[in-house]
Amino acid sequence: MKRTTTIVGVALLAAVLGGCTTSPAEPTASATPTVSADPITIHIASLKGPTTMGLVHLMDEASAGTAAEDYQVTVEGSPDAIVPEIAQGSVDIALVPSNLAAVLYNRTVGTDAAIQVLAISTLGVIYVVESGDTIHSIADLRGRTVYSAGKGASPEYTLNYLLTQNGLEPGVDVTVDYLSEHAEVAARLASEPGTIGVLPQPFVTIVEAQNPDTRTALDFTQEWAAVSTDSQLVTGVIVVRKAFADEHPDAVATFMRDYEASAAFTNEHPDEAAPLIVDAGIVPTVEIAETAIPACYITFIAGEEMRTMLSGYLTVLFNADPNSVGGTLPGDDFYYGG
Repeated sequence: MKRTTTIVGVALLAAVLGGCTTSPAEPTASATPTVSADPITIHIASLKGPTTMGLVHLMDEASAGTAAEDYQVTVEGSPDAIVPEIAQGSVDIALVPSNLAAVLYNRTVGTDAAIQVLAISTLGVIYVVESGDTIHSIADLRGRTVYSAGKGASPEYTLNYLLTQNGLEPGVDVTVDYLSEHAEVAARLASEPGTIGVLPQPFVTIVEAQNPDTRTALDFTQEWAAVSTDSQLVTGVIVVRKAFADEHPDAVATFMRDYEASAAFTNEHPDEAAPLIVDAGIVPTVEIAETAIPACYITFIAGEEMRTMLSGYLTVLFNADPNSVGGTLPGDDFYYGG
């Protein structure tokens, strides 16, 4: 298996990137996979964060030659690196922000690059972190500058929605300065007192371990629940090229089984998953990885439950800003098996 890591950003955390979490209903790990007699090569793109933390067991099996299929995993530092790979057909399966999946669907529907969503991979992994002790509610962000990455993806639209629902206008009442990667936000928090940043796990754990003056100020999952009782925060999903799924349905089913087992392994065996997460370059130490896992909302949710949860989240984003999902809500064919 090939692991290619694209890291653009600050040297302080250049070897780090990710996000994590336990599922509300954790999956049960399956038995050790049986290598297919004629394995299918599946090109997978993921992000340095919670999504790849859920993949590390699958990646380890692929490296050892014991995975059921020939998984070729590329780990990227930014969603922007994955978009052209999907459009060009060089990636078969990708783990991407949930709203980006909707945007990609709207861009590619009816083309050879059309995508579908297989499953939800992460729930609410995003937090407001402060180098100080002044932020205790969304209202406390008024008049402040917040640093974030993920412009055009879940962090931006989730933050905008939460600000608006709390009576604050993004760009007017709160200045949001978007940096290229989470590592840059983390570096500012570690070095500049008074900084406020939006970060996913495991960056939150990394920053707080390196600088005792930083603290988790707000949990976006809790803030979302406070203003949207009919939907859940869904930050990451797994998408597949429809053409690949149509041609290799058995291989896709095998991948879904293997990812479910891999996510369960990370959640249920953090002491064993932590060294793999470090080996993948996601966090610098085993201790940080093991501490971060419970806060990462790594999960596997497929089928009708996935459709209900994801469509509810996307509908909230669409009602707040249609551009956040690509202009229109995805059709039924957005959902694999739908």
